[in-house]
Amino acid sequence: MSILVVGSVALDNIETPFGKKDNAVGGSAVYIALAANYFTKPVRVVGVVGDDFPQEYIDLLDVKMIDIEGLRVIEGGKTFRWGGRYHYDLNMRDTLFTELGVFENFDPVIPDSYKRSMYVCLGNIDPVLQKKVLLQIDKPRLVICDTMNYWIEGKPDDVAEILKLVDGLLINDSEARMLASNPNLIIAANAILEMGPRFVIIKKGEHGALLATKETIFFAPAYPLENIQDPTGAGDTFAGGFIGWLARTDDVSDENLKRAVIYASTLASFCVEEFGIDGIRDLSYLSIQDRFREFKNLSHVSS
Repeated sequence: MSILVVGSVALDNIETPFGKKDNAVGGSAVYIALAANYFTKPVRVVGVVGDDFPQEYIDLLDVKMIDIEGLRVIEGGKTFRWGGRYHYDLNMRDTLFTELGVFENFDPVIPDSYKRSMYVCLGNIDPVLQKKVLLQIDKPRLVICDTMNYWIEGKPDDVAEILKLVDGLLINDSEARMLASNPNLIIAANAILEMGPRFVIIKKGEHGALLATKETIFFAPAYPLENIQDPTGAGDTFAGGFIGWLARTDDVSDENLKRAVIYASTLASFCVEEFGIDGIRDLSYLSIQDRFREFKNLSHVSS
């Protein structure tokens, strides 16, 4: 089943207590696409970069057989760049710089060949642009989106409107509390469901993820790791693993949503073990399945 991914494509400077990496390929669309690509094809990307974007990164996406017809390269433009420094508590980071470049005027135009994509993942972009994308898609089977506090605070009406148009919302715990105006995550999840989506996933980083539907509450722990290098892109990798599994199975039942959360957490666990995309760029499907089974065993109790 086809997947359409719309989001940022960036160059990141990343610094953690365990190392540093400059000019790493990043952005929500890249992490989502790489993760989803392990489960199904085609994965189609819509994004924008400047002509300073290294050819090696375009070649990487091409080698992975990710469809980049929708990736625009603006001549004379600068690619979106972000720099961040993480603390020893990797949940805390300082943004060192943000240079939007051509992403500031990102206007997602969906190629005709993408308009019948069955599964759609909208990265963390302006909710006005998220809606614009959906108006160009012909009856997708499932749409999920991400958002953040910047949009929740700055464009609450537009966020409310997009929530009526999508099937699922993926956000972190602080964003869920802000969106629902309630500190209790169960109450917050139910309040968000009343806003329109069929399901909501609240990501809690190293403390796992909560899936809520009208009929289901499901909690998945994070995979326990001794080696964590860089959390950049883990949330987007989670989203890619999640929608990738749903597209592979073409099953959007509550039970399969639960499995998709475990696969999503599995992919995210690989992501944080290396810097940037290095943890997810060269996985085998067998290694993903092995960790998935380990993940299930960790949370299984025999009767």
